Amino acid sequence: MKSVFKLIFICYLIFSTNTHTCAQTKKLSVSDQLLQDSIYKSNKKKVLNFTMKEFDVLFFEYFSRKNNPDIILSKTEFYNYTVQIATFSDRLAKLYPDQKEVAAKNKEKWLSENYEEYLQYKQSQKK
Repeated sequence: MKSVFKLIFICYLIFSTNTHTCAQTKKLSVSDQLLQDSIYKSNKKKVLNFTMKEFDVLFFEYFSRKNNPDIILSKTEFYNYTVQIATFSDRLAKLYPDQKEVAAKNKEKWLSENYEEYLQYKQSQKK
């Protein structure tokens, strides 16, 4: 039961962090899509075997680094985090079949994260 509440809480966090991205479908550049595909293929098996604790570490590390004004993630680092978080949605869909639709939307949201928008966000932090 505790895991279900944790899952719901994490899904809530994920959806609430960037609500503006849910309203529109973003298109990534071809090079960004290729980078995402490469990261997905190389990390899929590892991420699908993550425990909830390992996912929590990844998730909170991403947000602490993203929100730290002194750190700018490289494109590869940025997509490495977002693709792994998206991939974990596949695991959640398998563990909680009744949440498949939520997991699919969550995955789509994370795969639509854009590095250029992240850089704009980092610029706004400096102001």
